[in-house]
Amino acid sequence: MKIYIVGGAVRDELLGQVSADRDYVVVGASPQVMLEKGFRPVGRDFPVFLHPVTLEEYALARTERKTGNGYHGFSFHAAPDVTLEDDLARRDLTINAMAKSPDGALVDPFRGQHDLQAKILRHVGPAFAEDPVRILRLARFAARFAEFTVAPETLALMRAMVASGEVDHLVSERVWQELAKGLMEAKPSRMFEVLRECDALARLLPETSALFGVPQRADHHPEVDAGVHTLMVVDEAARHGFSLAVRFAALTHDLGKATTPTDILPRHHGHEMRSVRLAAQLCDRLRVPNECRDLALLAARYHGDIHRAGELRATTLVTLLERADALRRPERFSQLLEVCQCDFNGRLGWADRSYASAGLLLAVLAAVREVDAGAIAATCTDKAKISGRIHAARVAAVKRLLNETRDEQEEC
Repeated sequence: MKIYIVGGAVRDELLGQVSADRDYVVVGASPQVMLEKGFRPVGRDFPVFLHPVTLEEYALARTERKTGNGYHGFSFHAAPDVTLEDDLARRDLTINAMAKSPDGALVDPFRGQHDLQAKILRHVGPAFAEDPVRILRLARFAARFAEFTVAPETLALMRAMVASGEVDHLVSERVWQELAKGLMEAKPSRMFEVLRECDALARLLPETSALFGVPQRADHHPEVDAGVHTLMVVDEAARHGFSLAVRFAALTHDLGKATTPTDILPRHHGHEMRSVRLAAQLCDRLRVPNECRDLALLAARYHGDIHRAGELRATTLVTLLERADALRRPERFSQLLEVCQCDFNGRLGWADRSYASAGLLLAVLAAVREVDAGAIAATCTDKAKISGRIHAARVAAVKRLLNETRDEQEEC
């Protein structure tokens, strides 16, 4: 019985990085042997055990065989006669198919170290084509290792998988899981670029196909190209380390923009509700968590109004805050402003520009929250007029704020 460290931990060590977790493969053992040594079984589909002390996962070396469509269409074989190379051969990419032996020696039967140094994402073997999740995983690794390129033969294989309909069998939950992980990488735009290059984007995320499906025209500036701009916005959110909800909203905030005639871009007012519908459709299909869904729909609906906050009247500003539920959910409203900040700065040479709308709206929100709605309600004998009077008091508070701001600016 031998125990090897495998996969990402080996890859990251070679890159000089600290790995988030360590995976172990056990060669030459059976489930009975693992139980006798105190390991606890946790795997449903194949033998995985928890170490009795560290609680880290140890998997028996195994092979797999395609038995049906999709991610779950596999049968597994784990036995003492399965070799380490047999186990590594079933893995997705060469850079993930390396192991470290008990004496510290590198086991690299598929030249993963070479591809790591050459910055290439390459599939281990033809078995890659049997699991459509691997297309998403490769795209996610492209977002993590932004300087890596996809090997031509791997890209060709991915395109063949898409053409055969293999990706159509992916369940929505798994697509969202990989999408969410990719959005949290250093350069999420690379994930979408790779998915587009292998023709998988239109199949997996059809709501984005209008944005990303049409090649950029030679005479277009990047900030005018809807798809290019959207990817810059997503990368801007990643650069600031914003939450998954903010990054997802950055991706979906302008899905309706692609319907705008190119001769009037970048102006695209009037397409907000189409963006909302497309974002809702995407969220429903992928079963996106409510936190991400709610922020995405708010960003799609209100990002244009937020950008124009300095031009809006007091009553419009208050209505915006009320409809965005900013008084009850100020933390989410701050996230909405983060999305808009990324949209504002997601253009070449515009990073880190001051975003005046955020400061203004936070000041407006603070002024509105100073209004004592309970006191107004208590003194109002006609209950039907309570909401109107509260709204009027909020508008008055915002007018005072705006007048004070203008006076301060004039004095300066």
